[in-house]
Amino acid sequence: MRLALDQAARAGRAGDVPVGAVVLSPDGTVLASGHNEREATGDPTAHAEVLALRRAAARLGAWRLTGCTLVVTLEPCTMCAGAIVQSRIDRVVFGALDEKAGAAGSLWDVIRDRRLNHRPEVIHGVLADECSTLLTTFFRHR
Repeated sequence: MRLALDQAARAGRAGDVPVGAVVLSPDGTVLASGHNEREATGDPTAHAEVLALRRAAARLGAWRLTGCTLVVTLEPCTMCAGAIVQSRIDRVVFGALDEKAGAAGSLWDVIRDRRLNHRPEVIHGVLADECSTLLTTFFRHR
């Protein structure tokens, strides 16, 4: 999560909402990372999770990220939750809850929806206070 927090801080310094993500291989090594780049790129899909998943898939040369773990500072939104399910990632670890748009248990639970063909494990609350503080500080200054 500390690596994801570093990515989030990079996003914040660039003027994007400070969310960071890291994809870990089955053995725990870092495959890819990302941070929000919507403002920087003008791309509405440039969320930290989507960018990290794309980069991990490119590095592996396969879209299936079976056995991998996504670590992200904020609970994924519905778009990111869909990408997570489609990537076949095994586990999602996140810090802060997103009660306004979270799709991993707060507002919706897309990631663990039993109607879908893949349901990753979800672990939440890891360094939640630090993740929340980064976001709160960013929006306070905006």
